Amino acid sequence: MTKLLDVAGVSKHFGGVQALEGVGLNVPEGAIVGLIGPNGAGKTTFFNVITGLYPADSGRFIFAGKPYSPKSIAQVTRSGIARTFQNIRLFGEMSVLENVMVGCHCKSRAGLFGAIFRFPSTRREEAAIRSKSLDLLAYVGLSDFVNIQARHLSYGHQRRLEIARALATEPKLLALDEPAAGMNATEKRELKELLLRIRADGKTILLIEHDVNLVMGICDELTVLDYGKVIAAGSPNDVRSHPEVIRAYLGQGAV
Repeated sequence: MTKLLDVAGVSKHFGGVQALEGVGLNVPEGAIVGLIGPNGAGKTTFFNVITGLYPADSGRFIFAGKPYSPKSIAQVTRSGIARTFQNIRLFGEMSVLENVMVGCHCKSRAGLFGAIFRFPSTRREEAAIRSKSLDLLAYVGLSDFVNIQARHLSYGHQRRLEIARALATEPKLLALDEPAAGMNATEKRELKELLLRIRADGKTILLIEHDVNLVMGICDELTVLDYGKVIAAGSPNDVRSHPEVIRAYLGQGAV
């Protein structure tokens, strides 16, 4: 498989705390790759580095075959990486449709003057954005909720809306930070089906997730962090039986 994301030697300090130390990770194009490990292992810090929220102290970044410098969220989005967060970050007072349209606008060409003067080209673009957003809501199963405020959605549906908004940016890589957190069994099953559909449709996914059954059931490859270091990487079966992973994270009962 072609590598979509290839990082090596990523380190990050916060004062005297070394959150990441020499972390490397490869994400093949068209795969679902899981990043797992105990709480405090550095998983979200790694996400924050590759998506421009934190500057790395060191590291090499290659994305889509080119050197990549994650210096800002806007630049990362333009490069083709979209992410969600552990805590839901929707615009609660805006409609479900409007939340997805926000994601589409990162590709808009109208600019400030177009938004003010409403040129015919601007109106055509807005119509296209609306149509695309409606299609994405149908894709994630939220067509029945288009006009309600996002804050009124159930927790599981809010997670789906975040994924739809991320997909609206037309990413090459979709980075999801604990998308199943707080979900019940039915919601997790529906999420699994959605993520497998996204992969089948040609998207690449990098996933942080604590639900071991979900991770083992959908990931093509796994990388395991502990205390900011990679302790194992490989197929789910290889990682499941790795002694260091059992000790640090899974426990004997998970083998």
